[in-house]
Amino acid sequence: MSDFDPAAALAAAADGDQLAWTSIVSTYSGLIWTVARAYRLSAADSADVFQGTWLRLVEHFGDIRDAGRLGGWLATTARREALQLLRRTGRDVPTEDMTTISEAADGVPTADEELLRTEDQRTLWSAFGQLPDNCQRLLRLLFAEPPALYADISMGLGIPLGSIGPTRSRCLANLEKRLSQNDSGLSGSKGGR
Repeated sequence: MSDFDPAAALAAAADGDQLAWTSIVSTYSGLIWTVARAYRLSAADSADVFQGTWLRLVEHFGDIRDAGRLGGWLATTARREALQLLRRTGRDVPTEDMTTISEAADGVPTADEELLRTEDQRTLWSAFGQLPDNCQRLLRLLFAEPPALYADISMGLGIPLGSIGPTRSRCLANLEKRLSQNDSGLSGSKGGR
């Protein structure tokens, strides 16, 4: 890590340099996983925090003022992603008596929580299914456990190695757009009930 220059890597990754992106991911992945695990998240929830943190970096390449502090930015972003996930899933269970633990705090989802989780998954997969086939294939490989290597993805999908990162960014932006459209539609339908 002594010869790693976060500012140069961030600038190059923002310009679509896959090697720079790979060096950033390999340098900071452990940090992000550590932050996610500190919140006692399940493996799936930790993976969501991990992926969400990288997505936020892609969305904010140009907004980071001090690239030398990229590690701190990523740690803060991972914490925010973890807290947001905990709020969404209702895992913070306030209680007056700290010695009393409710069933919800034991990790057993209530019927409402399970219904919301199922609906969220259905919404995600519905939006994912609307993506072009090339995006679906690429994202499945990138977010598999363990993720496929870029060289393998390049060979398997027949796309240049250097276009995987920019294509991934476009696919994730497309997915996020579809999800926000679904959220808008759901919000509108809920208000009329």
